[in-house]
Amino acid sequence: MKNRSLLFAFALTIGLFATSCSDDDNDGETLLPVIGKWNVSKVGTIIAGEEVLINAPQNEAGCDKDYIDLKIDNDVNQGEYDSSDTPCALITKTGTYSRSHNNLTTVIDGVSKTQDIMNLTLSELKVKDAIGFITVYEKD
Repeated sequence: MKNRSLLFAFALTIGLFATSCSDDDNDGETLLPVIGKWNVSKVGTIIAGEEVLINAPQNEAGCDKDYIDLKIDNDVNQGEYDSSDTPCALITKTGTYSRSHNNLTTVIDGVSKTQDIMNLTLSELKVKDAIGFITVYEKD
């Protein structure tokens, strides 16, 4: 009788644990933090259902890669290298960002841009905007 009671209690505990771990509010949501410096690696879009990515043409040869730096206080720094006047001159802009579920919204120079987080790992951040443009970042 004691073994039946222990088995029943164990089964009940496992059942309660399994149902309490279900959270439909976060289906498909990536819970890793986006904080950090992310270098632009690839860009592209989806053509005929296939993702087509190329090396980011905005990264100038001989310069560091363009980047976004997402700070813990929700500030964002955007860095772009331009050799028009001076070789590898860094142009930076600042703004804010927010993350809501799988959306990343940045506001830089008064321009708001919301992107869907397609993939987020410790080393890669892949986002897609409303018109389907994909940007892949690598962690610095």
